[in-house]
Amino acid sequence: MPLLDVPLDTTTVPVTCTDQGRGRPVLLLHGGGGPLTVSAWAHRLATTADVRVIVPTHPGFEGTPRPEALSSPRDLARLYAGLLESLDLDDVTVVGNSLGGWIAAELGLLDTTRVGRQVLVDAVGIEVPGHPVADFFALTPQQVAERSYADPATFGLDPATLPAERLAAMVGNRATLQVYGGTAMTDPTLAGRLAATARPTLVVWGEADRIGDPDYGRAYAAALPGAGFVLLPGAGHLPQIETPDVLVDVVRGFLQETPRASFSGSMAK
Repeated sequence: MPLLDVPLDTTTVPVTCTDQGRGRPVLLLHGGGGPLTVSAWAHRLATTADVRVIVPTHPGFEGTPRPEALSSPRDLARLYAGLLESLDLDDVTVVGNSLGGWIAAELGLLDTTRVGRQVLVDAVGIEVPGHPVADFFALTPQQVAERSYADPATFGLDPATLPAERLAAMVGNRATLQVYGGTAMTDPTLAGRLAATARPTLVVWGEADRIGDPDYGRAYAAALPGAGFVLLPGAGHLPQIETPDVLVDVVRGFLQETPRASFSGSMAK
């Protein structure tokens, strides 16, 4: 995978990326499970939606180095603003899942002309009274799967079946996730700051998500001026894995239509 030196403040940060497809640029940001949780969907999107899909690995995930200067989603948003500058990309659609959705929300608040619109897929980051984000770091892998998937028996992973190298990467990813998101996976200032978002935004949520429930997703959309909200049946926290074709259709439609007027409600599977 290409390694790009991305400017950040007075230094540069090496960022591992995949880059595939041709057409309108999409920056796809993965969640706490690492880039493998979006890699298959990135290929599907690039080959069916006539877009160029760039997937960076957040520094610290998959054994990549993480400079001390990178310790929050805001830091990663600044890094990816620099990535878009380095690649000289305009009218970029930023799509982020879970932690990646939080980063996308922060990126949408930055003073950059590179970002055109954003799609937040089961994002974390805001605080919603009565609807807390699941205490991820207190859960076993089986409990995480039960909260993450509509069909955990099909899509969940049994750690006992994984090779030692993959298990080590998962442990490292979990530790890096805690650095970026903290134990609560929220920022108490984020919901209020989102009122300044000026970019067209679509919030997409799995109906069976129990990491952040659908009402948490609706609150996310309500915090973003004019944002649309789409609820996906048959999906949990990772619809790019459980209902990948439906999610491609939603994103493709968002790219083609006027999002503030056209997207709300539910999508049929």
